[in-house]
Amino acid sequence: MAIIDVIKAKAKADKKTIVLPETMDRRTFEAAEKILKEGIANIVLIGTEEAIKENGAGFDISGATIVDPFNDPNKEKYINKFVELRAKKGVTYETAKEQMEKDYMYYACLMCKCGDADGVVSGACHSTGNTIRPALQLLKTKPGTKSVSGFFLMEVPDCDLGDHGLFVFADCAVNTDFDSEKLAEIAGLSAQSFKNFVGDEPKVAMLSYSTKGSAKHDDVTKVADAVRIAQEKYPDIEIDGELQLDAALVPTVAALKAPGSKVAGHANTLVFPSLEAGNIGYKLVQRLAKANAYGPVLQGLAMPVNDLSRGCYADDIVGVVAMTAVQAQQS
Repeated sequence: MAIIDVIKAKAKADKKTIVLPETMDRRTFEAAEKILKEGIANIVLIGTEEAIKENGAGFDISGATIVDPFNDPNKEKYINKFVELRAKKGVTYETAKEQMEKDYMYYACLMCKCGDADGVVSGACHSTGNTIRPALQLLKTKPGTKSVSGFFLMEVPDCDLGDHGLFVFADCAVNTDFDSEKLAEIAGLSAQSFKNFVGDEPKVAMLSYSTKGSAKHDDVTKVADAVRIAQEKYPDIEIDGELQLDAALVPTVAALKAPGSKVAGHANTLVFPSLEAGNIGYKLVQRLAKANAYGPVLQGLAMPVNDLSRGCYADDIVGVVAMTAVQAQQS
């Protein structure tokens, strides 16, 4: 069974309410129809009656909840919550109302903040920044977490490495500046994400072009320091590094380069030392190994909000909604 089918089954077992705010895009309605038909999640669509009717024509969304941001009876509650959260940043009643009517992502996040929804999926026609910004402003990060990162769940066919071809790659989508503290936090969050979605124990490799001091450079030191911080902060998680990719994945190489490591040769969760390395890495595996790459999935937020590629298909939205629902189960 493909991992996405396992994730959909988890989502169906404890249905959550996920908001889709991009009702200006027909892919949203195609995905909503499939999600409702499969019973993956309860769906909320934010949009005016006219927009829903026009853009959703031909799709059966009768099982969805429609929220009109101009005539919603809960709107006053959301405006007041927005002002409460952002008054110190200069947000007034009028500016909150205007922002919510102009950008439905704010409306969606406020629904989550007020307990009327469990997660949000957006990004089919908005940038990553426009998806993450309202979430950071209104939902914040998890207690004890300083930043948000993004991972891909990789499913590599005919592969005996990792967890039978399953991996988490991070951070491939969000952070442009990594220091040792942030890398360590990404390691802990990624381990939890692997556990939540795959169900097996994570083995986290902190990647570098050096293995256990084989090269000397500030970039290597950054990763080595991150390993030390992560091991102290997450003593129950198997984390090791710094490791070259082959030492992280291949047992025979690990035996030569990192003998005695519980992670080397068996890693299933790969933490890259930079965004460019992570982004290039997942795309190489996706294209050359014909792997399925599910994501980017955001981790570190207090409630699940996930981003889509603007080139996504409706089935991609369905998959991300299922993953968001599973994250909501763990919130």
